[in-house]
Amino acid sequence: MTSLARTDSAFDNNENAALGSPASRVVLDVTVPVYNEQRDLAQCVRRLHRHLAGHFPYPYTITIADNASTDGTDLTGRRLADELPGVRYLRLEQKGRGRALSAVWQASPAEVVAYLDVDMSTDLNALLPLVAPLISGHSDLAIGSRLSRHSRVVRGTKRELISRCYNLILRGTLLTRFSDAQCGFKAMRAEVGRRLLPLVEDTGWFFDTELLVLAERAGLRIHEVPVDWVDDPDSRVDIVATAIADLRGVARVGRALATGRLPLAEIRAQLGRHPLSPSTPEVPPRLFRQLVRFAAIGLLSTAAYLLLFLLAHPALGAQGANLLALLVTAVANTAANRRLTFGIAGRQHAGRHQLQGLAVFALGLALTSGSLAALHAAQPVPHRALEPTVLVIANLAATVLRFVLLRGWVFRGRVA
Repeated sequence: MTSLARTDSAFDNNENAALGSPASRVVLDVTVPVYNEQRDLAQCVRRLHRHLAGHFPYPYTITIADNASTDGTDLTGRRLADELPGVRYLRLEQKGRGRALSAVWQASPAEVVAYLDVDMSTDLNALLPLVAPLISGHSDLAIGSRLSRHSRVVRGTKRELISRCYNLILRGTLLTRFSDAQCGFKAMRAEVGRRLLPLVEDTGWFFDTELLVLAERAGLRIHEVPVDWVDDPDSRVDIVATAIADLRGVARVGRALATGRLPLAEIRAQLGRHPLSPSTPEVPPRLFRQLVRFAAIGLLSTAAYLLLFLLAHPALGAQGANLLALLVTAVANTAANRRLTFGIAGRQHAGRHQLQGLAVFALGLALTSGSLAALHAAQPVPHRALEPTVLVIANLAATVLRFVLLRGWVFRGRVA
């Protein structure tokens, strides 16, 4: 059990200024998870407090959730709790943003719980549109989306590409329908949280994604709000480590869903919104069949690619042989997956599918050619067996990307 060190004296004394009266119910609890944010915490909380006091028509609280900070964050947090009505400071002795949110949300007296990142990248004008459908009972969870066509986002190309690739991976592997899993601007009805949060295993950055996947599979309604969002150039998130942890999380959740280990049917019966048609087919068996067929086609394609590469290498060299082998196997792979994996027969849209498949092929070419270039940069004259080995590994990575793109883009909405 995660322990929370509470600073509630000031909260108790000043609560009525934010809540209206001693008998007022708390409608919204906004959590600000922090770790070593001594510099930015005060500015963030003051700005949030001013916005809620001036623009939010319901009783609210602000909770500073300190993830075992080692700088002066605790002193700043306690001072803010003493000074500002409706602000409380809670300290956890273990790190983990997901751990902090889960602990605070499960203990919150509010009807709706939300969080936003301390960097305040998201425009606060989206807060009321975010939580209003939850307060009314229309929706169960709400997320800010930076990937909506109506969003206005300022961030670097690298972060934009990583975000879109990650959400595409979620769509292709876990069959998600929400658009942006990682925006630090989310809310949930507390009664829903009390059922879902004990099932969420991740305590770090994958917490958001896991919560959303479980909610969607349980039949809960997720409301999305386009946001105005400006990237924080001083963000200290380790992108590589976070990406690796997220991919591990995707694999773990995928296994749990495939094996039926999670009691989603029970939650769906109690909280979920059932499909309009009771005969709606279940998704996991279809995904499993597609994965098996795609894997079989992928193995054959990889073997054919390797054979073509070895045959063409003496005449075309490594890069030329790689291009030829990839092109031939890409066309055959797209056709086979179109018919066998995704169950699409006939010639309708076949040309478009092949063009989109060639676009996927271009990404695979970039990945494998980049791997070859990196190998030759490290070893100008590599051992003959090393090139095929590097290319096989690169092709396995390209295969995973290929399945995600085929399912989430090329054949999206047309899978059997």
